[in-house]
Amino acid sequence: MESLGTMASFFSQKVKEKVVLIQQLSLKHSAEAHGIRGPAERPRLQSPAYRSVRSMVEMELKAGAVDFSHRTDSGCRTLLRLHRSLLWLKLMLEGLAEGPDADGQYRTPGELSRDAYMVALAPHHPWVLRQAAEFVFLALPDRQYFLQLVCVQNQQEAVPILRIIIHALTLVHTRTQQILAEHGMLELP
Repeated sequence: MESLGTMASFFSQKVKEKVVLIQQLSLKHSAEAHGIRGPAERPRLQSPAYRSVRSMVEMELKAGAVDFSHRTDSGCRTLLRLHRSLLWLKLMLEGLAEGPDADGQYRTPGELSRDAYMVALAPHHPWVLRQAAEFVFLALPDRQYFLQLVCVQNQQEAVPILRIIIHALTLVHTRTQQILAEHGMLELP
């Protein structure tokens, strides 16, 4: 995302913030499990509760860290936001892997991103953020730039690489979706 320019880097910064929050929660829970009180005492501990998505969800539910009616900075809520972003990326890359339309024209990355956003993220964003996203879609580089990001020269070279990436994203998204759905967490506030 950062290689797509300043406008898109705003969204990549939001993703980074969410990843850092989950890392901080993991350290906090690990320290608590080991009886460590302050940050100065914390060695680099890995929380057994955060070793997988399932273990994090179960631990946070057991600890009462997840609130189904009010917003909290839980790992589960944060993961749900990342999960939706992963769906956006997967849908956008699927569009990038598609062939041309009947007129031989490829859809632009901006069009593909907008369509993916409308499915994955827009239903969960306020109007102001949806409008900001529209500016980002207009500012996205052309298809050739995206192809270079996956280290290929043309559409034919890109398709097999994109399919591998899409497959990996699909596996992660499906497994996370199942875990969140099992616990009724697909619509956390």
